[in-house]
Amino acid sequence: MRDTVNLGMSLAEFLELGAERLFELTNGERKPIVPSGYRHSKAILFFFQRLSDFGRHVFPKTAYILPGTDATLWALSLRTPSLICFVGNRIPQYEADHPELLDAPLALIPDLVIEIVAPSDRYVVAARKIDTYLDDGVRLIWQVDTYTRKVIVFSPDAEQPHYLKTGDVLDGGDILPDFRLPLAELFAAVG
Repeated sequence: MRDTVNLGMSLAEFLELGAERLFELTNGERKPIVPSGYRHSKAILFFFQRLSDFGRHVFPKTAYILPGTDATLWALSLRTPSLICFVGNRIPQYEADHPELLDAPLALIPDLVIEIVAPSDRYVVAARKIDTYLDDGVRLIWQVDTYTRKVIVFSPDAEQPHYLKTGDVLDGGDILPDFRLPLAELFAAVG
């Protein structure tokens, strides 16, 4: 049974409901956020450290909305990936331009989304999330499955996703041109 929100949900209403039980919204459909297991959290921390060390603005479990979303409808477009990453000066510029929005979800499309697959994730839901990120304009998506030890790379200009396994190297493409990560290091670190 679908648990949808009303079109006019305000930020205050959303925050009140979120205090009762964490959830994210995709096209107005509320999906409960299941607490992360230890392996999932280790993967998030691994990527956070690597990308932060690489000099990028990276945020774990941080919500974003589509820029220009009407204030009464913003809740329909809330996304909460495992990690979001911004290149260049996009975050400092956003903070300077929108100091009144610092307590709200980011109204800024990430350059990179990293979605760490949890054991509770269903394939259909995960695929829908990827499609949503691409529709939003995210330029690069890494879907990381620590259980099967695979990473799927998505980008809007690629005809097909790129599948990687333990012996391969994940690179940042045009978004992070100098970033290279042997996946064996990731999978050894998370267990």
